[in-house]
Amino acid sequence: MSEKTGGSAAPKAGYEPRRLAASDLDAVVAIDAATAGRPRRAYFERRLAQAQRAPAMHAQFAVDEGGDLAGFVLARVLEGEFGRTEPALRLEVIDVRPASQGRGVGTALERALEAEARRRDIAELRTIALWRDHQMLRYLEASGWSLGRDQVLDCAIGESEFGTARETPVALPDDSRPGDPNDYSATTATDYAALARDLAAPRALTGQDLEGIARIDRRLTGSDRSTYLRHALAEALGESGIRVSLAALVDGAVAGYVMARVDRGDFGRTEPVAILDTVGVDPMHKGKGIGRALLSQLFVNLAALRVERVETVVAYRNLELLGFFARAGFGPSDRLAFVKRVG
Repeated sequence: MSEKTGGSAAPKAGYEPRRLAASDLDAVVAIDAATAGRPRRAYFERRLAQAQRAPAMHAQFAVDEGGDLAGFVLARVLEGEFGRTEPALRLEVIDVRPASQGRGVGTALERALEAEARRRDIAELRTIALWRDHQMLRYLEASGWSLGRDQVLDCAIGESEFGTARETPVALPDDSRPGDPNDYSATTATDYAALARDLAAPRALTGQDLEGIARIDRRLTGSDRSTYLRHALAEALGESGIRVSLAALVDGAVAGYVMARVDRGDFGRTEPVAILDTVGVDPMHKGKGIGRALLSQLFVNLAALRVERVETVVAYRNLELLGFFARAGFGPSDRLAFVKRVG
């Protein structure tokens, strides 16, 4: 994610942001490659295609100058990822071509994003930035962003207790929403996780798991979030870079699940990272190690795919889940969470 404006310059008169179109792909890739140092065509091709298929889940804008694309912004609606209960727009990429930097193109794009958020009754923009990316941090500060309270955690797979050589790849932790009744205090022994995998039979997530996932989610949250879960499942199965989402079955019924993805491109990444979006374990099966079994199997599969790092976001108040991830080998990421109120 990059916006080399040197600050929040006022938009030049005549800038009229428009919806990003599939025909903009080549120009988007070229602008990004000039910033990132390498082309990420597959990532942008997926993102633009996703927006065409599910426009309600995406907000993508462009600004033209002199008849050519001068800059673009990609954002996605957050509904239930990372335990969210209120929707937000997640700023994933904002970039401006070198010839148009410093003219307010980035400001025009962000204003378009804010207007879109208000139109959808969304009160917050959220993003993540590398703490060493001083240029991006200056831009966020000048644009009115503030440091968020959510904790960005990551784990190098080789440093975790999970994913050892004696385990076999197939297809995560208990639910990450604040106030969940799940028990994260199970023993930390890898043998216990192996036994739990035998009990819960982790496997790759399928479209037939939606009903079971929605049932667990209702028990955990007290709300019907079928729409979000349907979108999340469709993306996990058909639109993400690499499928890694899992379900755990007990007596033939879904007892736990993890929705995760492996992609490169969000927040300026150029290397593949696994992102834990949402997880859940049926309260009827809490304390049985199902969450640990899912996390263990996820790490095994990611190691087989040569993915070296897993990242997630946890609410700062969720001390139980923070402790769970700490015991699993997670720690503070080099990336920081930022938020901007637009309501």
